[in-house]
Amino acid sequence: MLKISTLIAIPDSEIELHAIRAQGAGGQNVNKVSTAIHLRFDINASSLPDTYKEKLGQLKDRRISSDGVIIIKAQRYRSQEKNREDALARLQALIKNASFTPKKRTATKPTKSSVKRRIEGKTQRGQLKVLRSKIDD
Repeated sequence: MLKISTLIAIPDSEIELHAIRAQGAGGQNVNKVSTAIHLRFDINASSLPDTYKEKLGQLKDRRISSDGVIIIKAQRYRSQEKNREDALARLQALIKNASFTPKKRTATKPTKSSVKRRIEGKTQRGQLKVLRSKIDD
């Protein structure tokens, strides 16, 4: 079970994990051992609530295919177990970020005293600049 929040968890049966050979440096180990993890998670066929599914579908993320499948390739580490944990953590973070709704901003007005202070500062600065100018005879 992959816990998303206190109420929501994804069963392991909905997440497909495949071990593949990693790219890049690693010497002979890269050629012999399948350490990278290829994770696939179908959003539409999952047991996630509909609000999560909608928000994930609206995301403009290259990891989400047009069919609604999240594909994550984890090959950061040299061991298969660490890459599996990394892939699951990245899936969890993606779903958590999609569920987050920012707090709506309420417009406020500046106080009278702050407006007064700002204008007094501007006039004071203007007077200083006038004093710096050349004196006409």
